[in-house]
Amino acid sequence: MDVVLLIVAGLCIVIGIIGCIVPGLPGTPIAYAGLWIAQASERVDFSWQTLLIWGIVTIIVSVLDYIVPAWGTKQFGGTKWGVWGSTIGVFAGLFFGAVGVIVGPLVGAVIGELLGGKEMAQALKAGWGSFIGLLFGTIIKLICCGLMATALIQAIW
Repeated sequence: MDVVLLIVAGLCIVIGIIGCIVPGLPGTPIAYAGLWIAQASERVDFSWQTLLIWGIVTIIVSVLDYIVPAWGTKQFGGTKWGVWGSTIGVFAGLFFGAVGVIVGPLVGAVIGELLGGKEMAQALKAGWGSFIGLLFGTIIKLICCGLMATALIQAIW
């Protein structure tokens, strides 16, 4: 039974890593579930503190995934219009698959800035910031899932 649990845990980690890139797949929570599945085996013994810390990290990273594009918009000179547009674009993009998740925040920020009276060049700069924020969020998720994979491998060995 331990082998099955560890295989499923490993699959969760792999699916979690894929989910960091593929829209609609909650990568970090799936990888975290893998740690709990591994914990159910006789071979892995994470402390409750370790699982609690990974749970908190998972929540923070999941929330940041929605906030970071708006932060990127702001860092690239976007106004509250662009930040709101980016945030709306994140959620609207979910309905359009992979392309929507990538393009949604960018387009939302640009539209928001244009509605706020900015010139196209300024709006595009804010949209670019939103895209950079999205990439930053993806990198954060990949690092988190990679560290969970490392923790699992170390616990098994």
